[in-house]
Amino acid sequence: MHPPTPSATRPSTRDEHGENFPVASRLLPAALRPKILAFYRFVRTADDIADSPDLTSAEKLARLDALEATAPVALAEVGTEEALTMMGAFRQDAVQGRMADWAALEDYCTRSADPVGRMLLRLHGEDAAGIPAADALCTALQLLNHLQDMRPDRDTMDRIYLPVPWMAEAGGEAAFFAPAAGNPLRRAVLDAALDRVEAKLEQAAILPHLLRSRLRLQARVTLALACRLLARLRAADPLAGRVALTRLDFVMAFAGLLRPAPTEAGLVAQRVGRAGSSFGRGMRVLTGERRRALFAVYAFCRAVDDIADSAMPAAEKRRFLAGWRTKLSAPDCALSRELARAAGRFALPAGEFRAMIAGMETDAAGPVGLHDETTLDLYCRRVAGSVGALAVRIFGAPGAEAWGLALGRTFQLVNILRDVEEDARIGRLYIPRTMLQSAGITATEPAEILADPRFADCCAAIAARAEAGFAAAERDLVGLDRRALKPALVMMWGYRTLLARMQAVGYAAPRRRIRLTRGEKLRMAWVALVT
Repeated sequence: MHPPTPSATRPSTRDEHGENFPVASRLLPAALRPKILAFYRFVRTADDIADSPDLTSAEKLARLDALEATAPVALAEVGTEEALTMMGAFRQDAVQGRMADWAALEDYCTRSADPVGRMLLRLHGEDAAGIPAADALCTALQLLNHLQDMRPDRDTMDRIYLPVPWMAEAGGEAAFFAPAAGNPLRRAVLDAALDRVEAKLEQAAILPHLLRSRLRLQARVTLALACRLLARLRAADPLAGRVALTRLDFVMAFAGLLRPAPTEAGLVAQRVGRAGSSFGRGMRVLTGERRRALFAVYAFCRAVDDIADSAMPAAEKRRFLAGWRTKLSAPDCALSRELARAAGRFALPAGEFRAMIAGMETDAAGPVGLHDETTLDLYCRRVAGSVGALAVRIFGAPGAEAWGLALGRTFQLVNILRDVEEDARIGRLYIPRTMLQSAGITATEPAEILADPRFADCCAAIAARAEAGFAAAERDLVGLDRRALKPALVMMWGYRTLLARMQAVGYAAPRRRIRLTRGEKLRMAWVALVT
């Protein structure tokens, strides 16, 4: 007789039917399901030991050691390699309750979750090509579970997986777990963490296309469920009450198998649609490969901008932006592969993508204050001129690169004026210090600067630069292909309309964010559709 399998002091809180995601569904071959369940029950037991509120750390480690000794027998038909890797994560759970940073959390996931995907690939005879996408999917699922269970994890085990510096962005652990009404920053931190999950799901999206076995069906369902849970966690507060998948979510995920698997181009188009930019109408002038390429460029710009603007520590922003530099040369997700495809098809200069990242690094560094107009011009050239230079190539007018670069910089000046109040709230001010000093403004805090009545004159000076930029763009159109540049002209009309309305309202406090009206958006859509 074998000795009894070590267990936690309480019955398991769940079995294979109570997990967020399919464990050994009937989509998989019948011959493999018992092996997968044996693996699941072994690691479920280990997880229950590590999570037991009734055991000391030393007792947990002793029981985990005893359980590991049974692995050769318990997993005889499955293999022990992946399970033993996971045991290291469970031992960490037994002794550690906080994470130092996101890299530490991802490292934990590589040991606590990624081995599951690798085991499934091995059992189904899949090759190593699917490992990176499977790892990304398993990490995403683990992150979703951790974000979903933050309050019970803290209450029952004094364990929090969201890194300590991230909670510090919302005032620290106590403030983060306080009622949401008392801490609006919590939502921003949660959304920043969910953005990281979404990035992992974009890496995982290719997995069903790489698999030959029936595992691809379960991968598709799991991806669909992960996206649904992600959406639910964005819409609700997991610290205010449990946010969980519903029966309908499962029905819809399985029903999705009746449709073709989403393509990477489709996923990028969905990202563009979710952004909800009124200037997306300018992009829809294009069709086919040109639209696909511009969607990729726009989605890239939004992705790096979201990193710079997110409520995460500055060190994490720098790391994720540096990660995008790596993605430019080694694409590893739906968006970066679409971007590489666009770059190859339309000869898009890699330096323009790097310029955009450099501009976002300025924003990510902390409070922003630009020294002089030269610094302002460089910033605008990086974050918007780069887009113009890329876009005109996609439009089919590479000879208009200088025109597109200048127009992009002009667009950014309008953005700065439109967003001045919003930017000031997060410590950013793009009106150069030399311009403020010339107006007699000596304050250094953005709120004080915006309250000074002389600030309106500084805004008017920036507006004059923007008006001159639009006039130059109109003048320099002579000799360029207006038909090819139609998307840019649609967007230019929208930006000029915004600027004209801001000029009419003026820049004196109190300022409000100016937006296009519904009628103006419809006009842009109509112009975009009419050839």
